[in-house]
Amino acid sequence: MILPVVAGGHYRDELAQALLSFKHLGQGRLASVLAPALGKAIRSAVGDKVDVCLVPVPSSNAAFRRRGFSPVHLLLGRLRRLDALPGLQIMDALKKAPGPGNGQKGLGRGERARRVRGSMTLRLFRRASLEGRICVIVDDVLTTGATLAEAARAVSAAGGVVRGAVVLAATRPPSGSDLPPDLQHTRPVPTQTKNK
Repeated sequence: MILPVVAGGHYRDELAQALLSFKHLGQGRLASVLAPALGKAIRSAVGDKVDVCLVPVPSSNAAFRRRGFSPVHLLLGRLRRLDALPGLQIMDALKKAPGPGNGQKGLGRGERARRVRGSMTLRLFRRASLEGRICVIVDDVLTTGATLAEAARAVSAAGGVVRGAVVLAATRPPSGSDLPPDLQHTRPVPTQTKNK
């Protein structure tokens, strides 16, 4: 299955600097700029649909301890407080299992996919709540798509119907300039999941 992905922008220049400063340099005030950009990407992906579950990709335990927060959860929380996503439910359903699924920097596409395979599970209290629900995975940066594919696998295994993903930034422009102009900001990501 190909997982359609909507990116808020390209991971370069000002967006890359803002995201890196937000995540690694304690520049929390940048959430006021990054959250609306993520919100626009989410609205672009889901349109005027309601009753869609937004499932954030969790940070690893090590990254959470280092930063003190999960970037995606913080941005989605800000959007919720601003009531910027009416009709959509943010479902904190995933958790990362400890082990080799963490630490992907510098790895190629195949090694990243092997590293993250099986690294996400559902939180026990969320297992039944995704059954039959339309879900969109939300992450901060798309590099190879391995993390999104793993998140989609875990959500699908719990009965969620994964319709796509949204990221704040993608590391390279989407391939396929033959896409219609309104879809040129989307990027398909191959996954190993099957929708019900």
